[in-house]
Amino acid sequence: MRVSISLSDYTWDEEIRTHLGSLVRAADEAGVDTIWLPDHLIQADPRSKPEAEMLETYTTLGYLAALTSRVRLGAMVTPVSYRFPAAVVKAVTTLDVLSGGRAWFGIGAGYSEDEARGMGLPFPPVAERFERLEEALRIAFQMWSGDDSPFVGKHYQLERPLNSPPPVRRPPVLIGGTGEKKTLRLVAQYGDACNLYDPPDQGAMIRHKLGVLAGHCETVGRQFEDIDVTVSTRFIEGESPAEFADRAATLASYGATHLVLFHPWTVETLEALGKLIPATTKA
Repeated sequence: MRVSISLSDYTWDEEIRTHLGSLVRAADEAGVDTIWLPDHLIQADPRSKPEAEMLETYTTLGYLAALTSRVRLGAMVTPVSYRFPAAVVKAVTTLDVLSGGRAWFGIGAGYSEDEARGMGLPFPPVAERFERLEEALRIAFQMWSGDDSPFVGKHYQLERPLNSPPPVRRPPVLIGGTGEKKTLRLVAQYGDACNLYDPPDQGAMIRHKLGVLAGHCETVGRQFEDIDVTVSTRFIEGESPAEFADRAATLASYGATHLVLFHPWTVETLEALGKLIPATTKA
């Protein structure tokens, strides 16, 4: 069972750069698998407010790469309409090269129309966003394969999609969202990971969504077991290693293979997490 964290709220009493550096070093030392950042230009953490501090994601991921040595790094997730596909593929490739092979590619259709309008970003209708998402995924795989032949899609046309230097290894792809007809089909066809959440329903939603995903995998000829099932859930301060292991085991019984913990992180809570992570080997 992998254990990762989501960092989303940058409102701290200490200087952002200094405090962020302390947090990511603590996460690296704690054995965290991945540090995930949301890709927004306006603060979207439900515990915060839009006017609060928000850092640009790929610049921040590059900063985190320089401060860490082993933890993986990714956006959860980039809205497809916010950046041209070749530009975001180049950003992820650069992150992978400079981090020594630690980048994820997290992408989704996007959902925040208010943010897009507020910042002057394109936000086409939902059907078009999913068309663009599939084309962006095709572009990413083509660029990472070294194929610089023209790409001609409905929404994107690339005459020569060069990608030099190549990534250290092809970055794993996490596709955000839980829609059953479109998103989970794209996960089955292109994704290395999906992301679900943990409602208080004894795993009913997770099991249902994974059943749908398994059906899509069968349709496209993909092994369902090859997909990393990330589940976002909260970190509980004061939880014992045994309690944490039991919670991880319960989520694993629903189908989770990778926990993404959210919390208003401090160095102290990350050090506490480091003591819990070994317990997940029982999950």
